[in-house]
Amino acid sequence: MNKYPHTSRILVALDCIVFGFDGDQLKLLLIKRNFRPEKDKWSLMGGFLEKKEDLHKATNRILYELTGLKNIYFEELRTFGEVNRDPVERTISICFFALINIHDHNQDSAKAQNAHWVNIYEIPPLIFDHGRMVSLAIERLRYRAALHPIGFELLPEKFTLPQLQSLYEAIYNVTLDRRNFSRKILSTQLLIDTGEKNQKSYTKKATLYKLNKVKYQRQFNAFHNFISDSIF
Repeated sequence: MNKYPHTSRILVALDCIVFGFDGDQLKLLLIKRNFRPEKDKWSLMGGFLEKKEDLHKATNRILYELTGLKNIYFEELRTFGEVNRDPVERTISICFFALINIHDHNQDSAKAQNAHWVNIYEIPPLIFDHGRMVSLAIERLRYRAALHPIGFELLPEKFTLPQLQSLYEAIYNVTLDRRNFSRKILSTQLLIDTGEKNQKSYTKKATLYKLNKVKYQRQFNAFHNFISDSIF
Protein backbone atom coordinates (compact mmCIF):
# COMPACT_ATOMS: atom_id res chain seq x y z
CA MET A 1 0.00 0.00 0.00
CA ASN A 2 1.28 3.45 -0.89
CA LYS A 3 1.68 5.92 1.97
CA TYR A 4 2.37 9.60 2.05
CA PRO A 5 6.06 10.37 2.60
CA HIS A 6 5.56 11.81 6.08
CA THR A 7 7.45 10.43 9.05
CA SER A 8 6.43 12.59 12.02
CA ARG A 9 3.43 11.69 14.17
CA ILE A 10 0.74 14.24 15.01
CA LEU A 11 -2.09 13.26 17.38
CA VAL A 12 -5.69 14.38 16.91
CA ALA A 13 -7.58 15.06 20.13
CA LEU A 14 -11.22 15.94 20.68
CA ASP A 15 -12.06 18.31 23.53
CA CYS A 16 -15.69 18.51 24.60
CA ILE A 17 -17.24 21.53 26.28
CA VAL A 18 -20.44 20.27 27.93
CA PHE A 19 -22.99 22.84 29.09
CA GLY A 20 -25.88 22.06 31.43
CA PHE A 21 -28.59 24.09 33.18
CA ASP A 22 -29.74 23.20 36.70
CA GLY A 23 -32.76 25.52 36.74
CA ASP A 24 -30.79 28.41 38.14
CA GLN A 25 -27.21 28.38 36.83
CA LEU A 26 -25.61 27.57 33.50
CA LYS A 27 -22.84 25.11 34.23
CA LEU A 28 -19.84 23.50 32.58
CA LEU A 29 -18.75 19.90 33.12
CA LEU A 30 -15.06 19.82 34.00
CA ILE A 31 -12.77 17.04 35.14
CA LYS A 32 -10.17 17.14 37.89
CA ARG A 33 -7.28 15.31 36.31
CA ASN A 34 -6.01 12.25 38.18
CA PHE A 35 -3.19 11.61 35.71
CA ARG A 36 -0.11 13.35 34.44
CA PRO A 37 0.65 15.83 33.04
CA GLU A 38 -1.13 18.56 35.01
CA LYS A 39 -2.42 16.11 37.62
CA ASP A 40 -5.00 17.59 40.05
CA LYS A 41 -5.71 20.51 37.72
CA TRP A 42 -8.98 21.31 35.97
CA SER A 43 -9.51 20.26 32.37
CA LEU A 44 -12.08 19.72 29.68
CA MET A 45 -13.16 16.18 28.94
CA GLY A 46 -11.56 14.76 25.83
CA GLY A 47 -9.91 11.87 24.10
CA PHE A 48 -7.96 10.91 21.04
CA LEU A 49 -9.35 10.06 17.64
CA GLU A 50 -9.02 6.35 17.00
CA LYS A 51 -7.76 4.98 13.71
CA LYS A 52 -11.12 3.76 12.40
CA GLU A 53 -13.33 6.51 13.84
CA ASP A 54 -14.76 9.54 12.12
CA LEU A 55 -15.08 12.75 14.13
CA HIS A 56 -18.80 12.43 14.79
CA LYS A 57 -18.49 8.89 16.12
CA ALA A 58 -15.51 9.78 18.30
CA THR A 59 -17.29 12.79 19.82
CA ASN A 60 -20.37 10.70 20.58
CA ARG A 61 -18.16 8.09 22.25
CA ILE A 62 -16.43 10.64 24.47
CA LEU A 63 -19.70 12.33 25.41
CA TYR A 64 -21.29 8.98 26.28
CA GLU A 65 -18.35 8.03 28.47
CA LEU A 66 -18.73 11.32 30.33
CA THR A 67 -22.52 11.64 30.62
CA GLY A 68 -24.05 8.25 29.86
CA LEU A 69 -26.23 9.97 27.24
CA LYS A 70 -26.63 9.33 23.53
CA ASN A 71 -27.87 11.60 20.74
CA ILE A 72 -26.51 14.69 22.47
CA TYR A 73 -26.70 17.98 20.64
CA PHE A 74 -23.22 19.24 19.80
CA GLU A 75 -21.50 21.60 17.38
CA GLU A 76 -17.92 21.81 16.22
CA LEU A 77 -16.37 24.97 17.60
CA ARG A 78 -12.97 25.19 15.89
CA THR A 79 -9.59 23.51 15.57
CA PHE A 80 -6.65 24.42 17.79
CA GLY A 81 -3.29 23.59 16.27
CA GLU A 82 -0.63 25.73 17.92
CA VAL A 83 2.67 23.82 17.87
CA ASN A 84 3.28 23.91 21.62
CA ARG A 85 -0.29 23.77 22.89
CA ASP A 86 0.32 20.34 24.48
CA PRO A 87 3.67 20.01 26.29
CA VAL A 88 3.78 16.23 25.96
CA GLU A 89 3.43 15.66 22.23
CA ARG A 90 2.37 17.55 19.12
CA THR A 91 -1.43 17.43 19.26
CA ILE A 92 -4.12 19.08 17.19
CA SER A 93 -7.40 19.49 19.06
CA ILE A 94 -10.83 19.65 17.44
CA CYS A 95 -13.12 21.32 19.95
CA PHE A 96 -16.88 20.76 20.26
CA PHE A 97 -19.51 22.16 22.58
CA ALA A 98 -22.49 20.11 23.70
CA LEU A 99 -25.81 20.95 25.38
CA ILE A 100 -27.53 18.51 27.74
CA ASN A 101 -30.32 18.41 30.28
CA ILE A 102 -28.24 18.33 33.45
CA HIS A 103 -30.80 16.16 35.24
CA ASP A 104 -30.68 13.43 32.59
CA HIS A 105 -26.97 12.70 32.66
CA ASN A 106 -25.57 9.65 34.42
CA GLN A 107 -23.92 10.92 37.58
CA ASP A 108 -22.01 7.66 38.01
CA SER A 109 -20.44 8.09 34.57
CA ALA A 110 -19.42 11.63 35.49
CA LYS A 111 -17.99 10.54 38.85
CA ALA A 112 -16.01 7.78 37.15
CA GLN A 113 -14.33 10.48 35.05
CA ASN A 114 -13.81 12.65 38.17
CA ALA A 115 -16.12 15.23 36.59
CA HIS A 116 -17.85 18.13 38.34
CA TRP A 117 -20.39 20.77 37.34
CA VAL A 118 -19.04 24.32 37.66
CA ASN A 119 -20.89 27.62 37.23
CA ILE A 120 -19.68 29.23 33.98
CA TYR A 121 -19.06 32.46 35.88
CA GLU A 122 -16.84 30.69 38.43
CA ILE A 123 -14.61 28.62 36.14
CA PRO A 124 -11.21 27.82 37.69
CA PRO A 125 -7.95 28.07 35.73
CA LEU A 126 -7.82 25.31 33.10
CA ILE A 127 -4.87 23.44 31.59
CA PHE A 128 -3.29 24.12 28.21
CA ASP A 129 -5.54 26.28 26.00
CA HIS A 130 -8.78 24.96 27.48
CA GLY A 131 -9.68 28.34 28.99
CA ARG A 132 -9.58 29.90 25.54
CA MET A 133 -11.75 27.10 24.19
CA VAL A 134 -14.36 27.70 26.88
CA SER A 135 -14.39 31.47 26.29
CA LEU A 136 -15.00 30.93 22.58
CA ALA A 137 -17.69 28.34 23.30
CA ILE A 138 -19.58 30.72 25.60
CA GLU A 139 -19.45 33.41 22.91
CA ARG A 140 -20.73 30.94 20.31
CA LEU A 141 -23.51 29.70 22.61
CA ARG A 142 -24.69 33.25 23.29
CA TYR A 143 -24.71 34.10 19.61
CA ARG A 144 -26.53 30.91 18.61
CA ALA A 145 -29.05 31.00 21.48
CA ALA A 146 -30.03 34.60 20.67
CA LEU A 147 -31.04 33.70 17.13
CA HIS A 148 -31.82 29.97 17.10
CA PRO A 149 -33.77 27.71 19.47
CA ILE A 150 -30.82 25.64 20.70
CA GLY A 151 -31.48 26.70 24.30
CA PHE A 152 -34.28 24.14 24.49
CA GLU A 153 -31.63 21.40 24.44
CA LEU A 154 -30.74 22.42 28.01
CA LEU A 155 -34.28 22.04 29.39
CA PRO A 156 -36.35 19.08 30.62
CA GLU A 157 -39.14 17.79 28.39
CA LYS A 158 -41.72 20.00 30.16
CA PHE A 159 -40.90 23.47 31.41
CA THR A 160 -42.47 26.80 32.33
CA LEU A 161 -41.88 30.17 30.71
CA PRO A 162 -40.17 31.43 33.91
CA GLN A 163 -37.80 28.44 33.72
CA LEU A 164 -37.07 29.22 30.09
CA GLN A 165 -36.45 32.87 30.95
CA SER A 166 -34.12 31.83 33.80
CA LEU A 167 -32.12 29.81 31.31
CA TYR A 168 -31.61 32.75 28.97
CA GLU A 169 -30.78 35.02 31.90
CA ALA A 170 -28.14 32.52 33.00
CA ILE A 171 -26.66 32.31 29.50
CA TYR A 172 -26.32 36.08 29.17
CA ASN A 173 -25.94 36.99 32.86
CA VAL A 174 -28.68 39.62 32.56
CA THR A 175 -32.22 40.23 33.81
CA LEU A 176 -34.80 40.13 31.02
CA ASP A 177 -38.20 41.80 30.85
CA ARG A 178 -40.75 39.07 31.55
CA ARG A 179 -43.52 40.27 29.24
CA ASN A 180 -41.25 41.03 26.32
CA PHE A 181 -39.46 37.67 26.62
CA SER A 182 -42.73 35.72 26.87
CA ARG A 183 -44.15 37.54 23.85
CA LYS A 184 -41.10 36.75 21.72
CA ILE A 185 -41.00 33.11 22.74
CA LEU A 186 -44.72 32.48 22.23
CA SER A 187 -44.64 34.24 18.84
CA THR A 188 -42.30 31.54 17.51
CA GLN A 189 -45.09 28.93 17.93
CA LEU A 190 -42.40 26.48 19.03
CA LEU A 191 -44.17 25.73 22.31
CA ILE A 192 -47.07 23.40 22.99
CA ASP A 193 -49.27 24.11 26.02
CA THR A 194 -49.54 20.76 27.84
CA GLY A 195 -52.56 21.89 29.87
CA GLU A 196 -50.60 20.99 33.00
CA LYS A 197 -49.40 23.18 35.84
CA ASN A 198 -46.02 23.10 37.52
CA GLN A 199 -46.69 21.17 40.73
CA LYS A 200 -43.33 22.27 42.16
CA SER A 201 -44.35 25.93 42.02
CA TYR A 202 -45.59 27.51 45.25
CA THR A 203 -48.41 29.25 43.42
CA LYS A 204 -49.09 26.29 41.11
CA LYS A 205 -50.04 28.75 38.38
CA ALA A 206 -47.15 28.31 35.98
CA THR A 207 -48.20 26.51 32.80
CA LEU A 208 -46.01 23.66 31.62
CA TYR A 209 -45.00 23.73 27.98
CA LYS A 210 -43.15 21.30 25.78
CA LEU A 211 -41.26 21.83 22.57
CA ASN A 212 -42.99 21.28 19.25
CA LYS A 213 -40.22 19.07 17.87
CA VAL A 214 -41.54 19.10 14.30
CA LYS A 215 -41.47 22.91 14.15
CA TYR A 216 -38.20 22.93 16.07
CA GLN A 217 -36.47 20.87 13.39
CA ARG A 218 -38.14 22.85 10.62
CA GLN A 219 -37.23 26.25 12.08
CA PHE A 220 -33.88 25.35 13.61
CA ASN A 221 -31.90 27.64 11.32
CA ALA A 222 -34.51 30.37 11.19
CA PHE A 223 -33.74 33.69 12.91
CA HIS A 224 -35.98 34.39 15.90
CA ASN A 225 -34.15 37.16 17.81
CA PHE A 226 -35.07 35.85 21.27
CA ILE A 227 -32.74 38.35 22.94
CA SER A 228 -32.47 42.12 22.47
CA ASP A 229 -29.47 43.31 20.48
CA SER A 230 -28.73 45.78 23.28
CA ILE A 231 -27.20 43.13 25.55
CA PHE A 232 -24.33 42.33 23.12
